[in-house]
Amino acid sequence: MFDDGPMVDWLAHLRGQVPGIDLFDAHTHLGENDPDEFKCSAAELKAGLAAAGARGLVFPMHEPGGYPPANDMVIEEAERSDGRLVPFCRLDPAAEPLAEAERTLARGAMGIKLHPRAEDFALNTAALQDVFALAHERRLPVLVHAGRGIPALGRHALEICERFPKLRLILAHAGICDLGWIWRAAPEHPNLFFDTAWWSSSDLLALYVLVAPRHILFASDAPYATPAFAGYMNLRFALQAGLSADQIRLVFGGQLARLLGGEEPADAGPAPGPGSLDRDPLLDRVHTFLVSSIGQMLNGLEAGESLGLAALACEVGEDAAQAQACSTILAMLELRERQVADGAYEDRPGHFAPGVPMVVLAACIARTPDVAMPPLGRPRMDVGERAA
Repeated sequence: MFDDGPMVDWLAHLRGQVPGIDLFDAHTHLGENDPDEFKCSAAELKAGLAAAGARGLVFPMHEPGGYPPANDMVIEEAERSDGRLVPFCRLDPAAEPLAEAERTLARGAMGIKLHPRAEDFALNTAALQDVFALAHERRLPVLVHAGRGIPALGRHALEICERFPKLRLILAHAGICDLGWIWRAAPEHPNLFFDTAWWSSSDLLALYVLVAPRHILFASDAPYATPAFAGYMNLRFALQAGLSADQIRLVFGGQLARLLGGEEPADAGPAPGPGSLDRDPLLDRVHTFLVSSIGQMLNGLEAGESLGLAALACEVGEDAAQAQACSTILAMLELRERQVADGAYEDRPGHFAPGVPMVVLAACIARTPDVAMPPLGRPRMDVGERAA
């Protein structure tokens, strides 16, 4: 995982606004063999969770050689973690999934992880029906990768929720594959949940304003992000969306603890609705250039021109209503440059340009201007217009 840097302090600062959060991360990984070259050891994950003051659900990363040894490793590491890690088993529908579920649950797994894209299956595959029946019988959470490239996942997810009402189905990555419509179905499916293991401000803000808090579970996707990074970013989104302290405590750990305990999910009122968001046109310009930069960086390109345009868009004037947010964004971009120069991202896979996390956080700041800015501990960045 990348170095949290100042984000641990920023998270602590923001958590001070909502006392009593028992931070519980719904989506973390362990593994060394994923073809995408990301790796995460138990020591790294436990350190990242401890820095954020969090516990975490954990399951194997992609294992092309099969999951039984990886599932055993995750369970054993969780047993040695003093409660920091809660293990899930990962199943491949092509490799006797029911037998592996029963074996690992007997060893201490608390739920199930499925990845339709990595293992190339549809969620309604016949090989998983007995697994879903087992999860229904035992009131287990089943977490499903819900990114791009998965046909009909949303429709199949709702069918599973209806057929197995005691199963708790969690769509990972904010359910982005079907978020455009499935948010409307959430109120009629009390056993449907979404985790927040994603990076896009637009997607996560849509989740927080359109979906009732009872359906949302905080998640980081470690090692792709760190718990402190994701915790800070998601707290900003939740506060900007207008969630109450009780709702935030439920999203950031309370509901997940209930699901793992076999309890009925708690309700915390309706979604706040999109009226809580204010799309400032000047900050929207900054956000657009930052998102363009992120897209380039995720494809391994150095986004100097787009980042330069984002910096220019921050020149709103020292007396502008957007000055504080723009000053903070410029500080984030400067911090990213220092981190890259210091080699902070050298252990990350080379197919991403270095420094993506700080640009993602800068985009988050652009969309959450009403939330307290991080304590940067440095002079205010100049957002005055350039001299002639």
